[in-house]
Amino acid sequence: MKKLSFNFQNIDTVQGYCHQCDEESILVAIVTEFYRCTNCGADTKQHINGKIRYIQLTDADKEWLRKNGEKR
Repeated sequence: MKKLSFNFQNIDTVQGYCHQCDEESILVAIVTEFYRCTNCGADTKQHINGKIRYIQLTDADKEWLRKNGEKR
């Protein structure tokens, strides 16, 4: 059986607040500016306005991800 190895150094992760599960969580980038909560799996968008916030995705954001998500 072949052993798999992964390099996690290049994975963009941040600590942030998930509005879906109402918890502080580790958020993992799925594409630039879009993150997935490791607690509940909800997708959020990074919003920078003097401080960084993570907000729930709109339907338009989800559609953009479907069309452009594999380009990272």
